[in-house]
Amino acid sequence: MAKKLAGKMKLQVPAGAANPSPPVGPALGQRGINIMEFCKAFNAKTQDMEPGAPCPTVITYYSDKSFSMDIKTPPASYYLKKAAGLKPVGKRNRPKGAVNPGRETIATVTIAQVREIAEAKMKDLNANDIEGAMQIIVGSAKSMGIEVK
Repeated sequence: MAKKLAGKMKLQVPAGAANPSPPVGPALGQRGINIMEFCKAFNAKTQDMEPGAPCPTVITYYSDKSFSMDIKTPPASYYLKKAAGLKPVGKRNRPKGAVNPGRETIATVTIAQVREIAEAKMKDLNANDIEGAMQIIVGSAKSMGIEVK
């Protein structure tokens, strides 16, 4: 017999760094999900990824307190900031995009770097081929104030 679905939730957790502290612990605990079991499973699945890369995760939890997770690739903005070599700034020590995208350019990336990002993100993008995926990445770069040459 199939498990009864209780709900779904989305979290963005750094790869290999899931721990029971906020925001992960409280979000899982209030839904009755075993926090330590999630942390161990998540860290095991993301150990081959770059440590600290943000991983959007969709957690499906069931009425019998079990769960399944779908870990997606890091956001395109993460890859673009890394390729452009932007330095961390701000409160949380993260790189930021342009204040006025379209009017100012904060960095540049090459077509080869865009292709590499598109290949890494291909399974999570809504594109039929690599050229379509590259157009999506170029659009993300423009909205961040990053020029593609």
